[in-house]
Amino acid sequence: MDVATLVTTFLGGRVPLRVEAYDGSVAEPTVPSPANAVTLRIRSPDALRRILARPGELGLARAYVAGDIDVEGDLDPLFYLHAPEPRRFARPAVVRALVELVGRDGLIPPPPPAIEARPRGLMHSRSRDRRAVTHHYDVSNRFYEMVLGPSMTYSCALWRSPEDTLERAQTRKVDLVARKLGLGAGDRLLDVGCGWGTMAIHAAATYGVRAVGVTLSEPQARDATERARRAGVADLVEFRVQDYRDVTDGPFDAVSSIGMSEHVGRRALGRYTQRAFDLLRPGGRFLNHAIGRPVSFEEDPRPSRLDETVRQVQVALGLRGPSRTASAFIDRYVFPDGELHEVGTLVSMFQAHGFEVRHLESLREHYELTLRQWVANLETHWDAAVDEVGPERARVWRLYMAGSAVGFERRHLEVHQVLCVRPDGGRSGVALRPAYDPDF
Repeated sequence: MDVATLVTTFLGGRVPLRVEAYDGSVAEPTVPSPANAVTLRIRSPDALRRILARPGELGLARAYVAGDIDVEGDLDPLFYLHAPEPRRFARPAVVRALVELVGRDGLIPPPPPAIEARPRGLMHSRSRDRRAVTHHYDVSNRFYEMVLGPSMTYSCALWRSPEDTLERAQTRKVDLVARKLGLGAGDRLLDVGCGWGTMAIHAAATYGVRAVGVTLSEPQARDATERARRAGVADLVEFRVQDYRDVTDGPFDAVSSIGMSEHVGRRALGRYTQRAFDLLRPGGRFLNHAIGRPVSFEEDPRPSRLDETVRQVQVALGLRGPSRTASAFIDRYVFPDGELHEVGTLVSMFQAHGFEVRHLESLREHYELTLRQWVANLETHWDAAVDEVGPERARVWRLYMAGSAVGFERRHLEVHQVLCVRPDGGRSGVALRPAYDPDF
């Protein structure tokens, strides 16, 4: 049996895309599908070994990242396909064909790609969090600029229409955050997880704010400091390589956290919330902008203490990854230890720690548009990106951003801004009908 026939057998004869294999065999689409325009190239027997060892998403992802399979055409249609059930690999005809193709000795899978993350230690300890963050962010500032564009803003933009430009949409987003926080000249802003400094620099340049940005990534802090100098606000902005848990120079008038709390585990979410509350003056505002996931009625967003303890031990021993991330692929290659919280869990947590929640807004469709622009940027600069970070990492970013765009489109992922106030007696300081977006 050749490789293309094996794929056809595995899929039960329903082939939604063209398959070209290393042995010269070809399978044409047999069922109508958006993926009919896609060609899947199986370049090596290692692809079969990886998929056999880890049936499903992780095996396929490893094969793609390693270059054992390749995709010609838009990746999007692949994410609309229903993944075959792993038990199909146990079919006698499939097993016999695999053994025939790779040999019994060849069933041992090759090692995972070198860039796969396997963090060890206590989940969300300072040392493990630093390793997880540097795995993702200390890639290359030049690579991120190719993907994100000149704004260097690694979070959901705010689009007026799909024809808008990414730069305008990102400026509109950080300005919306500034207005929700009610920033004014002389205010002190703490930007938690400041990235390359876009929020803090905008707040200083536009509103005269004195801003502190904290990140665990040294390359980010260096680049942010230089960008503040070029923007003429170096006297108003300070960037630190510092854990948010170690910030002690409050009080601040406002705290922004844009795309950072995804790195805060459920176990540490209370401590994160309390730290933001304690660093604010009475009447100060806190805005949390974060990716989340819908929760079903059958799912308990608040696990028991025993369940959570067992999970922490398993993760610390490397027996499993975090259970609240988007996927096994994301765990291993993109955001190690990331955890996505349902928005209701966040709102309840904020209020339980003394905040008053004043405004909640979903930007789900906006993130789909943002991700598609990042994918287009990466593909435009593909050769330079591969030269900068290597083919494996470039493939990871293409796969994760394209898949995330479909995730937001289909509401497998969500993103919300939650605006909170630290009450000052019975006063919130929020207008009766605040106009956060008068010109949008």
